[in-house]
Amino acid sequence: MSNLPRAPFITAATALALLAGFLVLFVGGGARFAIGLTLKPIVEHFGWDRSDLGLAVAAFQVVSAIAMFLAGYFADRSGPRAILIAGTLIAGVGIGFMSVISAPWHALVFYGVIFAIGNGVASVIPVGVMVTRTFPGRTGLANSIAISGLSLGQLAMIAALAAVLVSMSWQTVYVLLGLAHLALVPLLLWAVPKTQAGPAEARPSEGMGVAEAARTRQFWLLLAVYAICGFDDFFVSTHIVAFAQDRGLGTLVAGNLLAVMGLVALAGVFAAGALSDRFGPVWPTAASFVLRMFAFGLLMLDQSPVSVTLFALAFGATFLVTAPLTVLFVSNLFGLRHLGSLTGLITLVHHMFGGLGAYLGSAVFDSTNSYDVVFPIMLASSVIAFLLVLPLRRSQ
Repeated sequence: MSNLPRAPFITAATALALLAGFLVLFVGGGARFAIGLTLKPIVEHFGWDRSDLGLAVAAFQVVSAIAMFLAGYFADRSGPRAILIAGTLIAGVGIGFMSVISAPWHALVFYGVIFAIGNGVASVIPVGVMVTRTFPGRTGLANSIAISGLSLGQLAMIAALAAVLVSMSWQTVYVLLGLAHLALVPLLLWAVPKTQAGPAEARPSEGMGVAEAARTRQFWLLLAVYAICGFDDFFVSTHIVAFAQDRGLGTLVAGNLLAVMGLVALAGVFAAGALSDRFGPVWPTAASFVLRMFAFGLLMLDQSPVSVTLFALAFGATFLVTAPLTVLFVSNLFGLRHLGSLTGLITLVHHMFGGLGAYLGSAVFDSTNSYDVVFPIMLASSVIAFLLVLPLRRSQ
């Protein structure tokens, strides 16, 4: 259980910090998942293989992960304001230019590099640092509120963009996403404080750095758990819409399936955040992997539209559970001084393995015209992650 002191009542300054973090993740979260919504229309429009876009997603995972680590490093030192604004601008340019792609390497550059840099910089890492230091006593709940922006962005933006996709075009989807990022910048200039809000005791002087943490067993267990989590997450988020369409669901229904995942993810995030403040982060994480075992096992038995929908609901409930728990794992195990660097490194591993999961799904489908081979792999990985997270309970 966390030893952090209880937070004071919320103030105007802390409320603005929370709002800023929420909005960054709302827009960035919705944009990040647009590639899954538009995967099938793009490859059918140009006659590409799914692995052509899968490579761009894999590149996004690697580049954004590195950007997250660097954002965390600088957030530890200079605060989140300039980092979040610069990242939002870069992300808006990258995602907007996806509307003019005509070759696979265009998607690789605009989505896999430029948007990845911006989305990684304006991400959960600097937001987590800002919120954790602003709310030291209710870290899990406060981060859950901010990170709910990812779920609500996925729900609201993907649902709206699915309607745009049906009535207009996939190019319009990316134009609107670029404009949404640019519109966010003036709001961030107003809402993000120039100096870190929160009490002085929230700015720690002690805690392990990366090198010291890497000498502990808990560090490697945590990295392995987050690697598997990312591997599962981005296979599903990249391919669920195309898979649902393959199994007979229409474009609008399949697109809204991804949005509904955001809705149930919201419930999972709030539940995990509240429970972690009381019991620590291990048990919510372990429970999420048990639910994933059920979800992947279901698809191994049946792939009817009903089962695909049930899978989306079950997996969606686990989808963002570990995001608000990262700062709790790190603060409990290694202290707060290098919170940004350590959470950035863990998220880097999460996203790199996420890129592997996204690309694996594309490569397997192109080779077999099916995702069936991947589901047992995902089931086995969830079992392994469950077993690896349990020893961390002794460190809470």
